[in-house]
Amino acid sequence: MPFSSNSRGAVFMVIAMAAFTFSDALSKLASQSINPGQLMLVRGVFATTLIGLLAWHQGALGGVRQYLHPMVFLRLFGEVGATLTFLTSLPHLPLANVSAMLQALPLAVTIGAALFLGEGVGWRRWLAIAIGFGGVLVIVRPGMDGFNVFSVLVLVSVGFCAIRDLATRKIPGHVPSVFVSTVTAIVVTLTGAVTVVPFGGWRPMSIELVVILAGAAVLVLFGYQFIINAMREGEISFIAPFRYTSLVWAIALSILVFNDMPDGAMIAGATLIVASGLYSLYRERIVGKTRPAAESTGPAMAPDGI
Repeated sequence: MPFSSNSRGAVFMVIAMAAFTFSDALSKLASQSINPGQLMLVRGVFATTLIGLLAWHQGALGGVRQYLHPMVFLRLFGEVGATLTFLTSLPHLPLANVSAMLQALPLAVTIGAALFLGEGVGWRRWLAIAIGFGGVLVIVRPGMDGFNVFSVLVLVSVGFCAIRDLATRKIPGHVPSVFVSTVTAIVVTLTGAVTVVPFGGWRPMSIELVVILAGAAVLVLFGYQFIINAMREGEISFIAPFRYTSLVWAIALSILVFNDMPDGAMIAGATLIVASGLYSLYRERIVGKTRPAAESTGPAMAPDGI
């Protein structure tokens, strides 16, 4: 029996989330050997080359001046800040915990849309947002045993990602997405080059490590291709919730690759975050928004440099 468009879209979304999460896992493996600046630089070289070739093939590199909109620069600021804080925290926390906290991004974007874009948010969604960030606190456990200061950096990364996604929504339609991705990859790569020394200096890399970083870059582009396929196949309102499968992949990789077994606090907090995100998505559809804030966040959740 053939799949419906929504079913195919959901499968594509699940595959995309797997690609993004495996890319994060490879970055975490690499972060055990090199500092965040070097990681951004080397991974960024591969990402910039790949996305640059795609942009050139699509003719998106002409007319640069008309594409340099202020929102493009604001998006760059958000992505660079998010990438720096994300990669700094990644070696020091279980992948599942990082992924769970990143699931609060749609809630953060909803707050930003309400405060800065004038979008209406009713009391039900404010309550869902409060519950979701309560789940974040359950994972972070401030002032308790098990608290890790790098968890705060993940929350800062979520804030930068929200800036990125809100700016992305305001970029004019005539600016090609692949151009924005190319510029972002270049700037993130240059940021890596500038921060290598402040983060501790360059370390020699094995061929295996270079392959890992190349694989991380390829997986991000692979994930974005499946995101495009997903959005073309089915209804966004049906497909968007399948982004949360990234948490399932993250938990599996935490256990199988890094031997990090999620504890009860992480599971409870993640459940609250995902439930509140799904409810917020549902409420935004009920009130009739054509492009809900929680639905239009970057599908990769984590910063990826493009």
